[in-house]
Amino acid sequence: MRRFLSLLVVCAVLCSAVAVGQKKPRARDLGIPFEGTPGEWNAITDVKGVEVGYTTIIEGSGKLVRGKGPVRTGVTAIFPKGREFRDRVFGAWFTLNGNGEMTGTTWLEESGSLGSPILITNTHSVGVVRDAVIEWGAMKGTGEGYSGDFSLPVVAETWDGGLNDINGFHVKKEHVFQALDHAVSGPIAEGNVGGGTGMIAHGFKGGTGTASRKLEQRDGGYTVGVLVQANYGSRELLRIAGVPVGKEITDLLPKRGQAPEDAGSIIVVVATDAPLLPHQLKRIVTRVALGVGVMGGRGENSSGDIFIAFSTANPEVAKTKDLATITMLPNERINPLFRAAVEATEEAIVNAMIAAETMVGINGNTVYAIPHDRLKEVLKKYNRLVN
Repeated sequence: MRRFLSLLVVCAVLCSAVAVGQKKPRARDLGIPFEGTPGEWNAITDVKGVEVGYTTIIEGSGKLVRGKGPVRTGVTAIFPKGREFRDRVFGAWFTLNGNGEMTGTTWLEESGSLGSPILITNTHSVGVVRDAVIEWGAMKGTGEGYSGDFSLPVVAETWDGGLNDINGFHVKKEHVFQALDHAVSGPIAEGNVGGGTGMIAHGFKGGTGTASRKLEQRDGGYTVGVLVQANYGSRELLRIAGVPVGKEITDLLPKRGQAPEDAGSIIVVVATDAPLLPHQLKRIVTRVALGVGVMGGRGENSSGDIFIAFSTANPEVAKTKDLATITMLPNERINPLFRAAVEATEEAIVNAMIAAETMVGINGNTVYAIPHDRLKEVLKKYNRLVN
C-alpha cells in the first residue's frame, strides 16, 4: 500500500508538471522587478532542446521513524538535448563553497564536455541516483561509443534532513527512471518539486526554481536559462529586488535546532545556446555566484554552493573521427551573457521561494512559505513594486 501511495504521488506530479508550472504565481506575477528580458517560458527550457523531469515523493506525517518517514524528497533530471540525448556538449563547473557534492566533475573538468543528463537529489541519495542513471543509460544503449561520459554522470545534492527522513534512503532507482523518462520542455513546475521538495532557503520554504534571459539581437539573440535547487542562506541577509526583506520579515522562522542557519546548499544549472568553449563556460558559471550574492548568499562554511554550465551549440562536439568544426563567440562579446547568468540566477531563486508552499515534515517541523502579501508590502515600502 505504501509503495502504491508513493506511485500515486509520483504520477500526480509528473503528469501535471507543465500545468503546475503555469498555475502557480511567479515572482513577476507579484510585481517583483528584475533586469533583463526573459524567454518565452522564463525557464531553462527556453534553451532549445533542454528538457526537465521530476519525481516528487511526499509520504507520511508525524514523528520521525527512520526508514518509514515522513518523506519529503525527490529527484530532478535535466537533459541538455532532450531524452534522446546521445551526444556531448561543452561544459564547465565551479564551486563557491565545497561542502557538497557534484559527481562527474573530474571528467567534466578534464574533457571540457558533458555527456550525461544532470540530476539533483538529496545528500544521502547521490549514490543511488548516480547508479540508476548509469543503469538507465545502459538500458537505452546510451553509453555505446563514448569514452566514459555516461559512466561518470553528473549528480548533485542539497540537504533536506530538516523535513525529510534523509537517513531512510527513500529515493529508489525507479524514482530516478521516472524523472528521466518524463522530462519535458516548455513551462516547468517550481517550488516543492523534484529534488527541491524538502528544501529551505533563507529561512523560508525553498526548492526548485527557474528563469531565463533572451539577449538582444545586437548581442546575438542568444538565450541563457537557469535552474536552481535552493537550500541555502540566512534570513537576516535575504534581499529581493535589492530590498532587505530578511530584516523586514523576521518571524515565520523554522525551528532552530533543525540545522544551523548557515547549513544548506544551492545547486545551479546554467544552459545556453551561445557558441561557447569550455573555458568561456567556466567564466559564465563563476558569475552565478554573483546572482546568489545579490540574494544574500555568502557561500557559508556549511553550504555546498556548486554550479554547472553547458552550451547546446557546436553539434560536432561528440565527433570521434576526423576534425570537428567548432564555432566560438569572441570573448569581447561575452559580457551580455555574464549579465544574463547573474540575472536569471537571481530570478530563479526568487521563483523557487514564491512557488514553494508551507511544508510540515519530520517531527512536525514546519517551514513557512514566504507570505506573498507581506512581501509585496515590503517591496512597496521601498518603492520596488512594479504593480
